[in-house]
Amino acid sequence: MRVISGKYKGKKLQGFDIDGTRPTMDRVKESLFGMIQNNIPDSVCLDLFAGSGALGIEALSMGAKECYFIDHNDIAIKVLKENTKDIDGAFVVKIDYKKYLKETKNKFDIIFLDPPYKNNLLNKSLKYIEENELLNDGGIVVCEYEVEKPITNLTLIKEKKYGTKYIQIFRN
Repeated sequence: MRVISGKYKGKKLQGFDIDGTRPTMDRVKESLFGMIQNNIPDSVCLDLFAGSGALGIEALSMGAKECYFIDHNDIAIKVLKENTKDIDGAFVVKIDYKKYLKETKNKFDIIFLDPPYKNNLLNKSLKYIEENELLNDGGIVVCEYEVEKPITNLTLIKEKKYGTKYIQIFRN
């Protein structure tokens, strides 16, 4: 697994084998970042359920100002710290997603939402994001899912299917 474009292009990332995670395939990642590339420069991002941090690191590589990587898995946190150690603007936080979404004072331009599929956390996360007004005006939420289709008051702006996976992008 590698960073596919930008400042850190070619950087090897660890963590494709963390239990309970599944990395976003390179072709999906490339297509996804093609869809949101105009939103990235100088943005503040949240990579919720970060796993290896591949999505947030890609955003930082493409010019995002900051990215907060949130996970509660000890192994994921160790991998995140290793993957982000030489990357400016990366903040790794070990915390439960719900607690972070309820307590953070940050507002985001881009939120990457790719929770473990089997736990049905997508809509719970979207609810907390909306209730706590965590998106800046014009901010986007990028959802990756297989079964649990997003339910939100945000505006769907793009949707794409990759095999059994879907990407939906919503704007505030």
